[in-house]
Amino acid sequence: MKYLRTNLSKWIKTPATVSVIVNSVGVLLFNTVIAATLIEIGVNPANVIALLTFITVGAIAVVAVFRPLLPTLPFKVGNVVKAAGLLGKIEATTILNTRMRTFDGKTFFVPNRTILDNVVMNYHFTKTRRVKIDIVIGYDQELVRAKQVLEMIMVGDSRVLNKPSPQIYTMNLTPSGIEIGARCWVNNIKYWPTRCDLNEKVIYKFAQEKIAFAHTQLDVYHHESLHSSENGMEDESIYNFESQETQLQGLILMSLPGDMPGSYFRPPNQMPLKYRKANW
Repeated sequence: MKYLRTNLSKWIKTPATVSVIVNSVGVLLFNTVIAATLIEIGVNPANVIALLTFITVGAIAVVAVFRPLLPTLPFKVGNVVKAAGLLGKIEATTILNTRMRTFDGKTFFVPNRTILDNVVMNYHFTKTRRVKIDIVIGYDQELVRAKQVLEMIMVGDSRVLNKPSPQIYTMNLTPSGIEIGARCWVNNIKYWPTRCDLNEKVIYKFAQEKIAFAHTQLDVYHHESLHSSENGMEDESIYNFESQETQLQGLILMSLPGDMPGSYFRPPNQMPLKYRKANW
């Protein structure tokens, strides 16, 4: 049956039609074996033929009518898909599950119900795919020249399709620089090699043209402001305790002599001994 399906797929481009034909042939072969077995053991051939003919016609009718109505998986073996939170290549499908191999060498058996109940992204469903390259250059660089270089890189690659033609856009004005977006279309099977090669060409060509990429940066300005006391020592911060609970713990305001400049809120038991008073 696998040999029959493979050869029919070369002539018939509709997978549903191929499945109907293969399943019908399978039913016929199965009934033929059953009929031969019953006749061999002595059953009346006329009754066997009549019964199996009825079963065969009914089975073929069910397959032909209801097969297109049954839920089908939105991919076939060999497709690269993203489903059930996994990205990989489909290796096999059965009635119950789908075998997927991820790009790091792991094999997953995903229940078909999980796949049908979630969004599936099939990267082989369309013949072409868009390549997206975004870069950021500094505000002191030549914007027009940078866009011309990007266009030349994409037009000069034979894998980039002429229709739709490559497009260059000034996307955003960011705090770090000017964001430029380059878009072009390639055949689906050549997407990843083309995308990687274009990124390398952009780096090398921009270096030759002396066009600098922008880098995320943060300018920090520090202002010094020193307040000195009369004796030349820097004033310490004033601790302000506004909480009633803290005030009830015995915090008092006191002005200390010159060797302890500043005003403090401090409990008496935390004062140095030479500054404590007996009436505290």
